Amino acid sequence: MPPEGQDIAARAAAREDGNAGMERRADGTLALSGRLDADGAAALWPRVMRGVEAGAQDGAPPAIDLAGITMLDTAGAVLVLDLAGPETRIEGAGEAERAVLDRTRDALAEAPPPVPPKPMPWLAWLGAMVFAAGRSIRDGTAFIGQCLVTALGLLRRPRNLRAADLLRQLDEVGLRAFPLTLLLGVLIGVILAFQSAIPLRRYGGEMFVPQLVGIVLLRELGPLIAAIIVAGRTGSAFAAELGTMTVNEEVDALRIMGIDSMAMLVLPRLIATLVAMPILALLVNLSGLVGMAVVMTGQNFPLISITNTLMQWLTLRDLLGGLFKAAVFGLAIAGIGCRAGLSAGRGPRAVGDAATAAVVGGIIATVVLDGLFAVLFSRLGI
Repeated sequence: MPPEGQDIAARAAAREDGNAGMERRADGTLALSGRLDADGAAALWPRVMRGVEAGAQDGAPPAIDLAGITMLDTAGAVLVLDLAGPETRIEGAGEAERAVLDRTRDALAEAPPPVPPKPMPWLAWLGAMVFAAGRSIRDGTAFIGQCLVTALGLLRRPRNLRAADLLRQLDEVGLRAFPLTLLLGVLIGVILAFQSAIPLRRYGGEMFVPQLVGIVLLRELGPLIAAIIVAGRTGSAFAAELGTMTVNEEVDALRIMGIDSMAMLVLPRLIATLVAMPILALLVNLSGLVGMAVVMTGQNFPLISITNTLMQWLTLRDLLGGLFKAAVFGLAIAGIGCRAGLSAGRGPRAVGDAATAAVVGGIIATVVLDGLFAVLFSRLGI
């Protein structure tokens, strides 16, 4: 059978089984046939693109013949309009097909595809990063100033701080974190005792394990573990709660009603965390020492010897220094969580992004502050 007869037979088969087909005639006209719905356009699209690439030097076809199509929807209309150039004639289309083409053409003209942003040069990218960092520092400084002004205002009007909110936040931050704090403290004490006893046993220095674990817990690990617990539990909860209120415009409603949102929403959380953090750090210290004592008594060390060693080497200065660091860590974590919630956006991911920013920011702030305290205590001889 000659090629012309094969093309005619293919088009006839396409009409009968409904499959989409395409033929390029000798004069350059593209003849489409079959069902140009979503499935047909998807099946025909790779072949059309290969034909366009092969005939790119000829430009757009002079005409597109739609006489052979049996069905046309918006997916097929997009395919036809993508093939057609500004001077391409569309022939053989019925009234219904032309209506679909006109609606699709208007929709594409009203909503063009977004243009991908051009990559910024490295200097512009560096400037944008510096500008964003400066804006974040400015906003953080403004938030700290608002907190200080509101806290000083409570000295004149203490009734602005509601006791019920403060007690609720103390329950959330402190009491409900006790089980997790005790569990982690015991595990940390057990791990430190085991890992310290293994290398010290080679030199007969197992007797120094209690003082080593005690000093590490009281000065460093106790406040750090408590800070990580509060950042994961409380900082994210503050950001999620205040972020939800911001998204629902409840914070704006409080301001419209003349209620100080800082005094009502932020200060109770800051004060509760400031009070609860030293208590949580103390629980980590005590439970960690209990875990260490369990390990050491299991290695035939008498409990009275462990107690005497701790009383001999641990001082009140070690304990108070760790508790002071814990209070500062808690204040920073609560402030970062509240600021992340109040500055949340309006999109569906705003609350999740605020909670993530609160946890990450709280942990980073804790590590940075701990490094600053290490340098400060070393200089002061504490």
